[in-house]
Amino acid sequence: MPRRWVAAVACLLALVALACEGGGEAGPRPSGGSPAPGTPAVMAALGDSISTGFGSCLMLSSCERNSWSTGDGLRVDSHYQRLLDRNSKLRGAAHNHAKPGARAAALAGQAEAAVRDRADYVTVLIGANDACRDDVAAMTPAATFRKQVDEGLRVLRTDRPKARVLVVSVPDLYRLWEVGHTDSRAVRAWGHGVCPALLANATSTAPADAARRAKVRDRIDAYNAQLKSACRAYGSRCRYDGGAVHRVRFTLDLVNALDWFHPNVAGQDRLADATWGAAGFD
Repeated sequence: MPRRWVAAVACLLALVALACEGGGEAGPRPSGGSPAPGTPAVMAALGDSISTGFGSCLMLSSCERNSWSTGDGLRVDSHYQRLLDRNSKLRGAAHNHAKPGARAAALAGQAEAAVRDRADYVTVLIGANDACRDDVAAMTPAATFRKQVDEGLRVLRTDRPKARVLVVSVPDLYRLWEVGHTDSRAVRAWGHGVCPALLANATSTAPADAARRAKVRDRIDAYNAQLKSACRAYGSRCRYDGGAVHRVRFTLDLVNALDWFHPNVAGQDRLADATWGAAGFD
């Protein structure tokens, strides 16, 4: 094969591989001209595995390029990508401090990292792991959850008082059980310890199992009420998503096919869409 054809084929294969993987940071996007007033130059994501893009890259690990918040990949129109259109100075200045397994108790430490970044836009999505414990007795009490959320927000309000904060509701995990408990693939994956307080014995109709699931559903509702109240107490620089994420009607085609729990690329994109309006940049 002539050398020029070898080079052409190699380039084509490289482009195909990049497209299949989802790519790294997207190339230059159209500039919106001078940054609009209030458009951030530094942003940060706080929270748990959902904001890390966990499970969205064909393996059960974080994949931050697909994060609904700070993702810089090609397949999710994240908050970072949308804001980059408005302010090119944001390029490379999106920091993801969310951690898989994090509960509200970790929020203050993550907020301190955002302060060190000098973030002027911070997204917060926390609470799923406070409910997804080994059993319902181990779930974080709503009052404790509120105290820990307040501690994290206090760090931001004290040290970055002009930063814009978006607090996002906890997804409707009970809805995920509703759509997935009749799917053998999801039930098999959940049996390996995915959110056991809710998803253990997923096909059981026993009253005790139904009552357990209802307690998880009610606790998440309580967390969302506390998140709304905590954001209101924060002041005008905090916006709550109004329950937008909790209202997302997740189906199995929006979660990855490994744990059947964490959002896949399409799910992350849906989260970005659901939360963007609440951020208040439009």
